[in-house]
Amino acid sequence: MTASGAHSILPALSAAEAAHSHAARALIIRELQAAGGWLSFERFMELALYAPGLGYYSAGSVKIGAAGDFVTAPEVSALFGRCVAAQCAELLRETGGDILEVGAGTGVLAATILACLDATDALPERYAILEVSADLADRQRQRLQNLPAALRQRVVWLERLPGSLRGVILANEVLDALPFQRFVIRAGAARELGVALDEGRLTWCEGTSEPGAAADLRLAGLLRSLQWQLPERYAFEVCWRLTPWIAGMAGCLERGALLLCDYGLPRPHYYHPQRLQGTLRCHFKHRAHEDPFINVGVQDITAWVDFTRVAEAAVAVGLEVSGFATQAAFLLGTGIERMVAEVRQALPRAQVAGEARRLLMPGEMGEAFKVMALTRGVQAALRGFAYQDLRASL
Repeated sequence: MTASGAHSILPALSAAEAAHSHAARALIIRELQAAGGWLSFERFMELALYAPGLGYYSAGSVKIGAAGDFVTAPEVSALFGRCVAAQCAELLRETGGDILEVGAGTGVLAATILACLDATDALPERYAILEVSADLADRQRQRLQNLPAALRQRVVWLERLPGSLRGVILANEVLDALPFQRFVIRAGAARELGVALDEGRLTWCEGTSEPGAAADLRLAGLLRSLQWQLPERYAFEVCWRLTPWIAGMAGCLERGALLLCDYGLPRPHYYHPQRLQGTLRCHFKHRAHEDPFINVGVQDITAWVDFTRVAEAAVAVGLEVSGFATQAAFLLGTGIERMVAEVRQALPRAQVAGEARRLLMPGEMGEAFKVMALTRGVQAALRGFAYQDLRASL
């Protein structure tokens, strides 16, 4: 989709949104000018999403759900949370301890999991939430305030990762929002794409300086790992931050599992030569487009996850890749068909079946989203990965 095409499908900003976007854009322009007129896209994305008070995730707009910009699987149906709870129950029976949810959205997944685990006598000692968005943390508190007191008392919000944790760490649609770098192939070499000003407009601009030796070697290693040479003008993303993020999670996981759910691909598919424009996507009012330089501060910016990089990072810090499957296969393994069949009345069952189709079908969320389990000290086979094992594709 071209930038002009993106503009034509998007709703107009409200006066408040326009003022907020203007302020966020001004902040970025000041930093860009202070840096000499060129800013890495990674830094641009960090400011656009996380600048205090101005970034998309740091401000007060509604982000998730019908009134927001996108919908996540826990918002589509409670079936998703019930399936995740089934996997958590299996793990907690072996490890005991806590659940830590990183980036808990509106709190709907936490509420569903706690209710399910309470019903099966498999509650964690506590349900901890680590949330970078003050706005979303407030929404989580409001939602979870409606839980029974015995469940509500188990929920805590953390400001940083705990020093040690047994149990389960959950991250649903977190990795796709980590800031990333963008590159383009020119004359057989990768050039970094950054951000510059052109007649007052933010735009893509290739870097003019040579990358540092460490960065150059790291990128060269990535390109060598592919089985082909990328074509001229091929644009692609690299999220180096995946590696330290996984290392941070592993550093606090004494025993248990890190469950990741996100849209992404193994590296051979992620960097396929036919994927000429990469995977960068922006989300505004339930429209997806590819122009990160409009609606700055009031739209989401993401890229698909290179799950091979996730697996490499996990193995490097002593975690085992215990499962990798499509979301559809994971949900089938954790009992979604049985959950639908348990609804006896015709109209509610039709509604639940429709929700299940959205979670399962290849054209919806079933194939694009993947689930990966990274474990330490877990012996049991995980039921969510009984139907499918895609680890060989990594």
